[in-house]
Amino acid sequence: MATLRLGDKAPNFTAQTSEGEIDFHEYLGDGWGVLFSHPADYTPVCTTELGTVAKYKDEFEKRNTKVIALSVDGLESHKGWIKDINETQGTTVNYPIIADEDRKIAELYDMIHPNADATLTVRSVYIIAPDKSIKLMITYPASTGRNFDELLRVIDSLQLTAYHKVATPANWKHGEEVVISPAISSEDAKDIFPKGFKEVKPYLRLTPQPNVD
Repeated sequence: MATLRLGDKAPNFTAQTSEGEIDFHEYLGDGWGVLFSHPADYTPVCTTELGTVAKYKDEFEKRNTKVIALSVDGLESHKGWIKDINETQGTTVNYPIIADEDRKIAELYDMIHPNADATLTVRSVYIIAPDKSIKLMITYPASTGRNFDELLRVIDSLQLTAYHKVATPANWKHGEEVVISPAISSEDAKDIFPKGFKEVKPYLRLTPQPNVD
């Protein structure tokens, strides 16, 4: 299996989950998706992560984004773990967790790194666009919990830049200035960006975010 790269089509699969069998592409539908993996059930950092995602579900839904988790343990284990997550994190897990006991999906998405651990998945994150192309991949070590505010920020950037000829600068947040694509001349930019822009350098031009009133 070749290593997945940005722009590749996210491999489809069918799987048993805590909410029944799914076809991955059908589950995502015509929206965006986040697939994120966990080393195992009943692990402390994962427990906090899954609880956080449950609390953030409204934020993902605002962005037309579905979330789905994966662990190499089985459904019965998932069910018990979900009870613990709900109890300890003060929330209700409201999205599916894939049971990947044979590790087929973990291998399909290159979530097992033998030099780190031969059997457990690393903390991988894939953001997938409506055309099922992979737009972001992040791999965390098993010891480091993910920043879901950052993932929401990235989704905001991906959705903005998919439809407007801009890029987002360092530490950008929704509502802040964005960078005009270098491929657009300053003359054309006057028509494309009616809010105006400021030229810091010929290659660095800033404009108010175009899809915000």
